[in-house]
Amino acid sequence: MLMHKIDSELVPNQEFARLASEEQIDAVVAALETRNIQAIVVNNGEEAKKLVLDLVPQGVEVYANVSKTLEDIGVTAEIDKSGRYDAVRPKVLALDRKTQADEIRILRSRPAYIVGSVHAITEDGVILTASNGGSQIAPYAYGASKVILVVGTQKIVKDLNEGFRRIEEYSYPLEDARLRSTLGMPSAVGKVLVVNREILPGRMTVILVKEELGY
Repeated sequence: MLMHKIDSELVPNQEFARLASEEQIDAVVAALETRNIQAIVVNNGEEAKKLVLDLVPQGVEVYANVSKTLEDIGVTAEIDKSGRYDAVRPKVLALDRKTQADEIRILRSRPAYIVGSVHAITEDGVILTASNGGSQIAPYAYGASKVILVVGTQKIVKDLNEGFRRIEEYSYPLEDARLRSTLGMPSAVGKVLVVNREILPGRMTVILVKEELGY
């Protein structure tokens, strides 16, 4: 493992920040399709945002998961603040975490649509998502009727072993730094969801973006 510490801060392994080649992208698209997961390739974040908003009907219940990718391309603000969607996150933020924890958990676990990202996709189409508490894992795995994932192609890895390494050595240090700066608390790799295939045709869509987005 190449991850190390400097002044108590985890340093991300930049090996996992490189964009995938065209050959890798083509391999992932073909592999995802065999696993019953729709894959669409776009050139940049602007195209990805337009596609997401085309795929999410106006007025539908939708949860924009906490994601630097979605924030960077403007999807989070569009879903949560435009008034054109039945946005879950504003409802969650309006509730009291201590007295309404059950309501929060239910809202976040079974939205009609969830839009988010993941931390790694293997060349043979296996998707890995890490989480501290697990809030996005339930809707990704089963709770949401539709799952739309926006993924920068720097997240494409050779195999599962490299995917787990990417989580530990790259995604985790960056998320840890974000949480420490915003909330004053550390993060952790508490749970990891591994998606091998999707049962329902059309339920899960992966939008692969040919630029570095998120981590």
